[in-house]
Amino acid sequence: MFNRRHLWGAAAALGLVSRGAIAQTPTLKVGSTPTGIPFTFLDTRTNTLTGFMVELITEIGKRQGFNTDVQAVPFAALVASLTSSRIDIISAAMLATPARREQIDFSDPVYGYGEGAAIRESESRPWRSLADMRGVTAGVQVGTIYIEPLRAAGLEVRTYDSVADIMRDVSLGRIQAGFGDAPIVSYQIAQNIFRGVKLIPDYRPSVLGSIAIGTRKGDPVLARINAGLASMKADRAFAALVGKWNLPASVD
Repeated sequence: MFNRRHLWGAAAALGLVSRGAIAQTPTLKVGSTPTGIPFTFLDTRTNTLTGFMVELITEIGKRQGFNTDVQAVPFAALVASLTSSRIDIISAAMLATPARREQIDFSDPVYGYGEGAAIRESESRPWRSLADMRGVTAGVQVGTIYIEPLRAAGLEVRTYDSVADIMRDVSLGRIQAGFGDAPIVSYQIAQNIFRGVKLIPDYRPSVLGSIAIGTRKGDPVLARINAGLASMKADRAFAALVGKWNLPASVD
């Protein structure tokens, strides 16, 4: 970390960070999850991580003078990996919550949403919010912010390593509902891998927030990330990326 900070400082002092001018472009390790489709996931054809957040940080790096080495990190280990300097940046479907802001810094908001709730297609009970679901056996991904709100609402919570695992157990009837980031849950269902699963119609999410790119506290790379994100939004490259990955409108 010491060497990288000095590299940024020296490059800035010499005016070398601008386009194509730096002789030794730094490479930053980016932590992303292999199970957060369409934001981050492992493309089994190429054995590489891809998705909206992977392409976003890669493009920001190109615009701001750094390369990215994207590495697969389990969601629950992302913050610890960042604070221990095993990675330099988190670019995943991670909501910028107050609790996480106590540990790391976040970029300007990237994309906003709440939780989505998946059930079996044969389920007909009139669930519209967590308040309607007391006593329901529900699955949620370990390390996400949905666990405590579900427990507080009186649901019986089981934790899973991935949304795909949750969808499997919903389809098999092992749990009555599965919760996760609404765009991720929606995408999983749209792939028709797990038959007989649907999103709860007209469900009103209880946990709303925005995902953002994470850095260590005080890391100067954050300013470059924000500048790159702003430039992508200004020239419509960000909107094009949202369209490419078929994301619904952001909830601001």
